[in-house]
Amino acid sequence: MTMKTKNILQSVVLLFVLAVTSSCTKWDVAPRDQISTESLSETKDGIINVTNGVYALFKNQVEFSGFIDDNNAYLRQYFQMSDFASDDIVCGQVTTDPLYYSFTYTHSPDQSNSRFFWYVSYKMISGTNTVIDIVENSGKIERTPEVNQILGENYFLRAFSEFSLLKFYANLPTVGNPDSDPGIILRTTANEPTKKARATVTESYNQVIADAKMAASLMNSSRGKEFASKAAAWALLSRVYLYLEDNANTITYADSVINSGAFTIEPASSFPTYFPNAIASDETIFLIAYTQQDNRGKFGSIASMIYSDGNSGWGEEFASESLRKVMAEHLEDVRWKYIDTLYKDDGTVMTKNGIPIFYITKFSFQDGDPNLSSPVMFRISEMYLNRAEAYAKMGDEAKALADVNEIRKNRGLEGSLYTSVPSGKTLLDVVLEERRIELAFEGQRIFDLVRNHRDIVRKYWGYHIKGIQVPDIDPNNPPTGYPELVIPWNDPSVLYYIPADEILANDLCVQNP
Repeated sequence: MTMKTKNILQSVVLLFVLAVTSSCTKWDVAPRDQISTESLSETKDGIINVTNGVYALFKNQVEFSGFIDDNNAYLRQYFQMSDFASDDIVCGQVTTDPLYYSFTYTHSPDQSNSRFFWYVSYKMISGTNTVIDIVENSGKIERTPEVNQILGENYFLRAFSEFSLLKFYANLPTVGNPDSDPGIILRTTANEPTKKARATVTESYNQVIADAKMAASLMNSSRGKEFASKAAAWALLSRVYLYLEDNANTITYADSVINSGAFTIEPASSFPTYFPNAIASDETIFLIAYTQQDNRGKFGSIASMIYSDGNSGWGEEFASESLRKVMAEHLEDVRWKYIDTLYKDDGTVMTKNGIPIFYITKFSFQDGDPNLSSPVMFRISEMYLNRAEAYAKMGDEAKALADVNEIRKNRGLEGSLYTSVPSGKTLLDVVLEERRIELAFEGQRIFDLVRNHRDIVRKYWGYHIKGIQVPDIDPNNPPTGYPELVIPWNDPSVLYYIPADEILANDLCVQNP
């Protein structure tokens, strides 16, 4: 019996304890700045309040299965479920936190972080559907530019939520057969039936694209970088088309953002402080704004998992040896500033359980607080890298390297620009390596590997290697024969299970293998 089969069988215990399915949940959990449909008046102020409530779901604690867990927040799960499954972050110890399943690929249908992420994702979709239905079908709200902006934001938020679900729970379009592989459950009205089958991957991506294009067509008066905008919709489309390997459209929408003139790559002089100040930077397209009121401290913040000043967080996960080796060629690269090395008094690197401590600070130091940041979801540098990858796949070396060099010359590497592809590498290797360094810890690496048919290679010490006592092993003699060291790009364990909540309540929804 396989581990996955055992996990499925174990989930039957949930029959007596699980709450109703998340995807049919009513809009009945109210963050502090959200109102419920029961009190919603079909007015402009009403739809703005619900929309702001959807944004709040990115960061707020939400009651799930009858209680509130300090560690449960959409963005915390978004980053841990993606980055901790990649080769950029190493697990520093055994933990009961479900983030451990992402490191070890020991997923189950009842793991709490995945269940929560699914639940809140469909809660967000439910909120957007409420606004879309009111504006488009009630006839009670005049379609002013301001109302169209709010409507467009909801189409964007729905598209973003759908796309995020697809990345975690369905094969990427370049894996398997997208015309027949199950995607996600598409819910596009406020009154969907509880039981509904998963659309195909192709149908699901078509819905994401339709929603994002509608969003771009409606939004013409941005409310700020903490809200969706036309440029954010273009950025989303560029990323989605990149995953589809539609190179022409990837370039078209990257061009739309780049040529808008509204955004510029953060220069090397200020990049080391970019993320704590992202809301004020011209690098940023869209972020989730946190304030001190939203500060989760060491309980539940993103930063607390990957950084500690000795008191501020758990600091149990570090930048991996694999990533650091890639970066080691250029110690002058300012992107090293987001890797904080912990040293002993004798100048050697401190270790935890035999693992060198290289903390990650991309989610720290907004307002000087080690646990506070406003996570960036889209920024202009990604658009250059999306375009570079598309050019690489089209065989246009000059344009691909030019875009890569735009990033490098703003990261302290003006003297190390590419004039050609180095020996032993392909053009795509060059682009993906730059993506890895630039977008490290931002939730993209695992998907970049899988969609490009590249294995997840983690041949370094860490607690992703099950059954090994890390301190007792010689770091100079890597182990062999452990399946956790290399995860094939097409391994079914790359996907998360559809949560048991959904499967038990919706017999039309098929489980992942």
